[in-house]
Amino acid sequence: MRIMEAAQFSIKREAEYGSPEQNAAVQTIIAQVRQGGDAALCALSKEFDRVDVEELRIPQQEIDAAYNKVDAAFLAAIREAAANIRAFHEKQKRVSWMDAQPDGTVLGQVIRPLRRIGIYVPGGKAAYPSSVLMNAIPAQVAGVPEIVMVTPPATAGEAGVNPYILVAAAEVGIREIYRVGGAQAVAALAYGTESIAPVDKIVGPGNIYVALAKRYVYGTVAIDSIAGPSEIVVLADDTAEPAYVAADLLSQAEHDEMASAVLVTTSAQLAEQVRREVERQLEALPRKAIAAQSIRDYGAILTVASLAEGIDVVNRLAPEHLELMIADPWTHLGRIENAGAIFLGPYSSEPVGDYFAGPNHILPTNGTARFSSPLSVDDFVKKSSVIAYSKEALLANGGKIVALAQHEGLQAHANAIQVRLDREN
Repeated sequence: MRIMEAAQFSIKREAEYGSPEQNAAVQTIIAQVRQGGDAALCALSKEFDRVDVEELRIPQQEIDAAYNKVDAAFLAAIREAAANIRAFHEKQKRVSWMDAQPDGTVLGQVIRPLRRIGIYVPGGKAAYPSSVLMNAIPAQVAGVPEIVMVTPPATAGEAGVNPYILVAAAEVGIREIYRVGGAQAVAALAYGTESIAPVDKIVGPGNIYVALAKRYVYGTVAIDSIAGPSEIVVLADDTAEPAYVAADLLSQAEHDEMASAVLVTTSAQLAEQVRREVERQLEALPRKAIAAQSIRDYGAILTVASLAEGIDVVNRLAPEHLELMIADPWTHLGRIENAGAIFLGPYSSEPVGDYFAGPNHILPTNGTARFSSPLSVDDFVKKSSVIAYSKEALLANGGKIVALAQHEGLQAHANAIQVRLDREN
């Protein structure tokens, strides 16, 4: 793992828009689904997954049978994680409000849940039951009445779906699940088919084809984001344990070859210790090849002269995950401006947030923590403004409104107010 001065490094990458060939393929797939519906979904599953899909919707008996294929420890853990996630997101709920003015005017805001949302869950090599919880539970807390899930077959050539994903979905009450993946699944959620009713918003991670499809259907439906590769930055001083730092860096590097794992430290000694520890721990990882390429291409140990400089580097990188392995991290929390999730202290390892603690693990990537937030209950509601203007308020303020409208050259706007002023005066 390379050691360098912080000023020499940047993980800022251009947004992933795919190759021209990938974009063309996704546009073709979307058009096929819009025209061919269910038949197109089945044909595309045959082409890309080598699966003959006889029934798009997964029947309840298949969902129930999945419980026989998962171990008891997983089931207990997923239930407790779901409870933690629900408790955290319950605190994010907001309510409608109305503000009555002395002149009889009422101004307010009505908050309503989206009617129907679609969750995309990868089902091949990258099958993450935890993402089912992180997407579904905030939507449920928001009050979304219809939640539909799409997920591809677990293995090429077989129509079965990953049982751990099915159990996670069942545990949070998702019963409408379809065995379809890729760009075609996104198109089905956006535009609908004979079997799949269209949704209002699509959330959940996927490969480049899924990401591009979400980009193309945005506007017809809402989307959560177009997520980039995973990122972690650890800010550490000489109090940090090298083995902990190395393990947490590798926890993100194993995601994929483009993941970024960065240590920012004031200690030259820690920098060298972590470098050696990363090499040692890499040897034992089943996903060694992936993690090693991630570390080689996008990883780094950055040295800084002071903790203040280190915090400036963190805010510049705006990482998805940030760990503060420093003495008294709470003292410095207020200076962290840009980070998707912040983990304080040696026992707040990033996987604690990924799986169990309760905050959402769907976070802004690629520097977008400068202006974006974790997935939350707010992502599944919409707001309507309420204006009930009184006669007294209109008479008092109508002339000002007319003046503003005339200044913008919108005479009909001005007239809509003036006719009332003429009538009521």
